Amino acid sequence: MRAAAIVGCVLLATVSGCSESDPAAKPQASGPCEAVVERSPAPAFALRDLAGHEVTLESLAGKTVVIDFWATWCPPCEFQIPVLNAVHDAWRERGVVVLGVAVDAEGIEKVGPYVAEHEVRYPILLGDEALARKFGAVGFPSSVLIAPDGTMTKAHAGLLEQADLDAQIACLASPSGEPVAPSEPDRDAAAS
Repeated sequence: MRAAAIVGCVLLATVSGCSESDPAAKPQASGPCEAVVERSPAPAFALRDLAGHEVTLESLAGKTVVIDFWATWCPPCEFQIPVLNAVHDAWRERGVVVLGVAVDAEGIEKVGPYVAEHEVRYPILLGDEALARKFGAVGFPSSVLIAPDGTMTKAHAGLLEQADLDAQIACLASPSGEPVAPSEPDRDAAAS
C-alpha cells in the first residue's frame, strides 16, 4: 500500500510539473522555427582568420551567422565539413555567413593544413575552448546561429544535418519571421 502511494505521488508530481499552469514553463513555438525561438545575446568576440584579418561580432551585425566550433583532433568535426560547405554555398547569396572557429591550441600551424586538406570553403577563425564555452558549447563540434539582431540560439552539440541548418537559417534570415529558402543553384551552370 505504501509503495502504491509513493508511486502515485511521483506520478502526480511528474504530470503536474509538465502542466501549462506551471509558472516556470515557457511557451513553446511550433512549426519550422521552433528551434530558434529561445535566443540570448551573443557574446562579443574578436578573432583572426587564417589570413590574419580580424572578424568581430560587430562586423557581422545585420547578418545571419552560423558558427561551428571544432578542432582538428575531433573526428566527428571532419564529418560536419561537407554539410557546412553546402550550407555556405546555398546561403551566401542571401548574406548568410558560415564561420568555423578552430579551438586547436597549436593555431594556424595545425589548422591551416587541415583546412586545405579537407577543402573547407567557408572562413575559419582561430579561437579557443574558453570562447566556445561562452557560446554554450559543451563538446565538439558545437554550432550556434546568430540572428541579424545579434541574438543567438542555444548551442547544439554534435553533428547537424543540412536540412536542419537550412530550416533554422530560413527562420532567422527572414526579416518578416516567415521562413525563406536558400539561393537556387545556377541552372545554366548545372546544365553545362
